[in-house]
Formats: sequence, C-alpha cells, structure tokens
Amino acid sequence: MSGQSITDRIAAAQHSMTGSAISKAVCKATTHEVSGPKKKHLDYLIHCTNEMNVNIPQLADTLFERTANSSWVVVFKALITTHHLMMYGNERFIQYLASRNTLFNLNNFLDKGALQGYDMSTFIRRYSRYLNEKAMSYRLVAVDFTKMKRGIDGVMRTMNTEKLIKTLPIIQNQLDALLDFQANPNELTNGVINSAFMLLFKDSIRLFAAYNEGVINLLEKYFDMKKNQCKEALDIYKKFLYRMTKLSEFLKVAEQIGIDQGDIPDLSQAPSSLLEALEQHLASLEGKKTKELNADTRASTLSSAVSSLSSTGMSFSRMDEKEKQQALEEEQARLQALKVTEFISPSGFDALGDLLKPTVPTHTAPPPHPQMAIHPGGKLLANDLDSSLANLVGSECRDAQCTAERVKMQWNQPGEKKLTGGQNWQNKTMSTTQWSPAPMAPQPMPAPAPMAFPMATPQVPVYGMVPPQMGQMGGVPVMAPQPMMYNQPVLRPTNPFAPMPGAQMQFM
Repeated sequence: MSGQSITDRIAAAQHSMTGSAISKAVCKATTHEVSGPKKKHLDYLIHCTNEMNVNIPQLADTLFERTANSSWVVVFKALITTHHLMMYGNERFIQYLASRNTLFNLNNFLDKGALQGYDMSTFIRRYSRYLNEKAMSYRLVAVDFTKMKRGIDGVMRTMNTEKLIKTLPIIQNQLDALLDFQANPNELTNGVINSAFMLLFKDSIRLFAAYNEGVINLLEKYFDMKKNQCKEALDIYKKFLYRMTKLSEFLKVAEQIGIDQGDIPDLSQAPSSLLEALEQHLASLEGKKTKELNADTRASTLSSAVSSLSSTGMSFSRMDEKEKQQALEEEQARLQALKVTEFISPSGFDALGDLLKPTVPTHTAPPPHPQMAIHPGGKLLANDLDSSLANLVGSECRDAQCTAERVKMQWNQPGEKKLTGGQNWQNKTMSTTQWSPAPMAPQPMPAPAPMAFPMATPQVPVYGMVPPQMGQMGGVPVMAPQPMMYNQPVLRPTNPFAPMPGAQMQFM
C-alpha cells in the first residue's frame, strides 16, 4: 500500500469545502500512505496549538476520531501526530489531554486486512499505552518531565525529600511504558513505525535525564533520611539500576537502525559499592547487626557515585542541546526565507533591504540604428512591426493617389474627342431630318425591351448605334461602352421611335 488513497483525497476535499483547515491538516497527516506524517502538516498543526483562537479540544477530538479507523497505518500516524504535538506543540495541548478521563482505548486493536496488520497492531497497542501514561504523568505532577529544567539548579535536583520520593515513581512508570515498546531492528521496516521509534528515542533521552537527576538528589539526601524514607529510596534506586540496563538495550537498537552515534548518550553506572553502603545504612536504622562503613568511606563512595551519574546527565544534555541548535537553525532559515519573500513581493526592497530604483540608460553612446529592410516597392522598412505596417499602408495609399491623379490628368488634357460607335457613326439626336413615312393606320407599337448599361455611362444608346455584341463593323473594331466620366455637355436625345407630330407613318 503506497500513496494516498481515494478515501484520503475525498476526506481532504470535504474538509476543504467545509473550510476546516485543521481537520484537513489532520487528514493529510494521517493518510494511508505507508510513511511518517509529513513535516509541513505537523508544523502547521504545531502552529495551530500556539494560536489562541484555535479550539484545542476540537483538534484533539479530530485525532481521536482518526484512531477509530480500521487501517493500522491511519491509526499509527494519528498516534504519531498526537505524540509530536505533545512534544513540540503548545502546552495547552497536553494540558487538555491530561484533563480527559480517557484517551486512547486501543488495547484490543487489530488490523486483519493488511499485510503487516498483525505485527503493527501490537506496536500500536504498546504505543497508545505510553501516550496515555505520558498524559497521566502530566495530570499528576502538572509538568512534562521531558521539558523541565535540568542541571544543578534544575527541578529534580532542588526538589525536597517528600516530593522527590513521590515524583520518581511517576517517572519510572512513564519510562516503563516507553521501554515496553520493545522493537527490534528487524521490526522497524517501514516509515511509520520508524517515525514512532524516533519520537520514543527522544523522549527516552529527556525522560531518563530527569530520572537521573532525581536519583542524584535522592542519593545526596539518603543518609539524612528517616527509616521509612530510606527504605523507599533504596527501592527506587534498585529499580533505577534495572531501568538503566533496559535503556541501554533500547539505545543499542537505535544505534543499529542508523541513529548517529553522537546522539546516543553514554550510560555510566555508579559503583556497586554504593548499593552495599545504602543497604548497610538501612539495616542499621532497622536495628540489624551489620558492619556499617565509616563516614569517610561512605562519603567517598557517595561522591564517586554522584560523579558517575552526573557524567551520564551531561551526556544526555549534549544530545538535547544539539537538537535545540538544529531547531533554532531551521527556524532562522524559515524566517530568513520569509523576510526575503516579503522584501521582494509587497514592498519595493530587494533581498538586501535596499530600495529598488529604476535603471536609467547612459547617454555616452548613441543608440544603434535599427536594421532596415528594402520593400519590393523601393521603400525602407524598419524592424519594428508597427512602423513597417504604417509605412506599407502609407506607401500604398500614396501610390493609389498618384495613379488616380495621372488618370485624371490624361482625361483632362485637350485633344481630339472621339465618340464611341465606330468611325462613321453620327449622333442622330443632332439631325433635323423629318421622317415622312407612308400613311397607314396607327398600330400599337410594342415598348422596347430595357437594356442594361453601366450606371456611370452618361449617354443613352440611340437608333443607328452598333450594339455592343457585334465584334466589328466594316473592318473597324467597335469599342464597348466604358463607365467613364466625360467633361462634355450631355444631350438627352428624344426617342426616335415616338411618332413625330403632324407626320404619318408609312412603310417603304
């Protein structure tokens, strides 16, 4: 199974439509893809926990709803996301989890439908128990042991005896739940369980560091305690030695899966002589006959034990400081990238914070002349498209205007004016000859058929004109009528077919 499923895409689309950005981010962080939650989704959810207008219970409930899924991938990634927010999110998130009566109820979870369902379901049950225990620890002491101040003036080193004896068993229970994860290198075979193991690894370092400082404080106060307190303190120290051995095995697994050797602390146990000194002191308080060490030997043994445990604490601190430095560098890189983006895109500043100014071209040298092209008509055209088109249009218009003027000049020149209709054609309209046809009864004359002529022709064809269909007459070519304008008076002839007044029509 790889990649986001159709169900994941549909769920994300639904949250986008409803406008729930937090639900969409949770859905994106807990997809069916067999890999750890993506950093961008986790960072967004961490940012949400720091916003005062974000509903933390709603965010937590959304994660709880994802743990009700039947897929081990979705459930595991929901637990990882919750763990990540408990570690790096605002304290309000873990406070809300601690205030709930129940958290994850996955003791019977089992995914039978997936290839790795059986194996991964076992680790899901163990992982959920640790997260429940982590929230319970916060409810009891109102502090996260992995985030408390450490060092000589730290919380566990300055705690009084009564509170110390009550607090150390709580740390022991949380550490027991963490070490019960019990993952072997051969079982860390996918990105999901590896992500969970890395978070557990970081928690184990910080948790044991607090545990170690509490034990140092306990040993320093041991020889001044009452009998009942010494008995409880001795039991705590014996359990501490056992858990140190289990933690050493856990760290070996971390080394085998590729965690940097520099990130793995060195565990230095106190000398065995310290345990004997503690037991002899308790026996003496109980009235048993035993050989108790003198004050100098006891002080030397205690000093040696404290020195060994303190070196272990320093080893834990190096790993913690390295992670803090890495987180600080990542944050600075994000802020720098954000500043660069803001300077370049809303404002008028460059990446260095200088005001952006328009570049002014220097006038030391004249600009180069644009290359010219020769138009077929002999015109010079620039490379610029608009100039070329303007020149072409202007030249064509000038050519057309010149042609029209030349034609006008030719027609206006004085010369012999020849009429159309052939060499022997005469205008009948100018004749004064009277027709004298033979008298006959008047017959109705059919009207002549209309003839189509160009509208611009100023003359009307008269009787005796050669029709334009005829090619030649008397060996002389006949010119077809042209739609030309003439600079001569236009005479409108009378109709030759109309009867003359006072004359009679005769047939020859």
